[in-house]
Formats: sequence, structure tokens, C-alpha cells
Amino acid sequence: MIDTYNSRTETVQDRIGGSPAKPGILMAIGGAEDKVKDKVILSAFAHHAGGKKARIAIVPTASSIEGAGLRYKALFLGMGVEEAEVVYIQNREDANADANIDELDDATGIFLTGGNQVRLSVLIGGTRFEETVRRKHAEGTVIAGTSAGASILSAHMIAGGAGGAVPKQRMAMMVAGFGLISNVIIDQHFRQRDRIGRLLSLVATNPGLLGIGIDEDTAAIFQDGGRMDIIGRHSVTIVDGSEMYSDIFRVKGHGEVTVSNAKLHVLPAGRSFDLGIRQMLEDPQ
Repeated sequence: MIDTYNSRTETVQDRIGGSPAKPGILMAIGGAEDKVKDKVILSAFAHHAGGKKARIAIVPTASSIEGAGLRYKALFLGMGVEEAEVVYIQNREDANADANIDELDDATGIFLTGGNQVRLSVLIGGTRFEETVRRKHAEGTVIAGTSAGASILSAHMIAGGAGGAVPKQRMAMMVAGFGLISNVIIDQHFRQRDRIGRLLSLVATNPGLLGIGIDEDTAAIFQDGGRMDIIGRHSVTIVDGSEMYSDIFRVKGHGEVTVSNAKLHVLPAGRSFDLGIRQMLEDPQ
């Protein structure tokens, strides 16, 4: 399955052989990705991590479900990857332990499961583990996160908030993420949990950031150079607030917010977007 995935992007193995290191691919998955049928998204991750030669480190820290990491391990091994290991981080001591750092050092792909993104930031933020994830990404390792694991990839992370179509003051809270990609805010389970309002409210307070809402069983693949490709079953919604008008700084309490002239893109699988010029690319895969 992992050998049939068709993409223009490089795998980790493509970068071996003396070529200068460049940042690895980032995959932000909207959650609830297919684990039973075609497994398009998980197969793409395994492909980019090196295919049959991939060595995958699975980090289930965000999840409260016992066995979440083992389920992904079984899935990746079933796809034919060389190695898949679960790295358990239960506390900050674990996140600074040599054995867990060594697991990341050997990995060609790192996969962050879903759950509670605040748990991820509290247990891993500011540790050797977070530092190693950033270093591995800079050296070319593929990093993927699903649901909570997707939100924490960016420098600015949604820590929680309410659903709804209308943007409101105090609708969501934002904290620091891992900083593997800057200038974006990533939300997940997007249309399925009606999160357009909170993304609009966050872009209204941070109009220099692109809001990226990823539907379930859908992934945004971020490549070095600012290209974002969409794969999966649904769509990615992009909110560009660079020319937006908002009165959010005047709104009290949890009042409704005026948003005008925001630019909206809704891109299904096969489409691509340039994050630098903030435009859809006219050459879908």
C-alpha cells in the first residue's frame, strides 16, 4: 500500500546521499482518519517517512485511551514499514529521559496521536523531547499529528474553545505549540464540530496568521517552501485575515464579533495552496 502513494514530494530516503538537509514534511490531520479501508492518509505518512525502510516513533501522550499507540503501531507495521515503536511520555521526567530521546533520534517519521493538546504542551513543552522533535524536523524527519497532534505542530496552538458559526469574544484560547510551522493557526475536526466561528475569532485577534481548519479524514501536507497539499476525504478551510475588518477589541464579555472582508478558501483533496502568497495553486494533483 505504501508503495502506491503518488506524490511530488520527497521521502526521507530521497534526501539521503550528501544533499543538504532541509526541513521535513509536516502532516496536519483533522482527526478520525481512515484506519480500516484505504488508509490514504496513514499510507501517505508511511510513504514520506521512507516507505518500507521507515522507522516510525508513535507518541500517544495526548490520548487518554489505553492502547492508542499500540493501535497505530499495528497499523504501520501492517503497511510493511521496517519499524514502529511507541514512545510513552507520562510526565516531564519521561520527556527528558535519554531512552525516549534515543527513540526519536532513530526515527524517520514521528507521529503524534490525538487527544488533549494541552496535555501535550504541559508534559512536553520546554523539554528535551520537544527540542528533539524540532531538531529532527529541521534535519528532514517527517512529523505528523492527528487531531490534538495537528494543533500543536504550529507556533500558535488552539488550547480549546466553543463551536458555532458566529465569531465571539473569548470563544477560544491560544497557547504556544511546538513551532514547527509559523504564521498559521491549525484547527481540527473542523466542519464536523462547527468550528468556523472560533477560527474567525482567533484570526480577528491575530490577522497576520492564516487560519487553517482541517476536516476529519483529511490532511494538510506542509512542504518546505510554503506549499500545502490537501489529501483525504473532505476539505481544508483557510481564513486569510490580512485585509479583514473586525471590532473584536471593542467587544465585551462573550459578545458577537463583526468580521468583514475576510478571504475564505475551501479546498478539497487534490488541491494545493501557497502559504506565502496566500493563493490556491492552479495545478491540482
